[in-house]
Amino acid sequence: MNEQEKRLKRLAIRSWRRGTKEMDLILGRFWDAEGASLDPATLDLYEELLGENDQDLYMWVSGQAAPPEVFAALIARLRPEG
Repeated sequence: MNEQEKRLKRLAIRSWRRGTKEMDLILGRFWDAEGASLDPATLDLYEELLGENDQDLYMWVSGQAAPPEVFAALIARLRPEG
């Protein structure tokens, strides 16, 4: 397994094994749908986003709080279609 494959596997695990079930489902589903097709810059940003705590992430994704500008476009992609 090369380094890129290891990174993608690690990001998949981090997406599905969060601290809250809500974020498991949101991030895990996003990863399964789009993770392998993310460009390198977006992968870097997504990895940085995974370092944020679940309570903040949920507030941003649910629209209860504005995300930091650096994550705004990515958070918009994470929002479940409603």
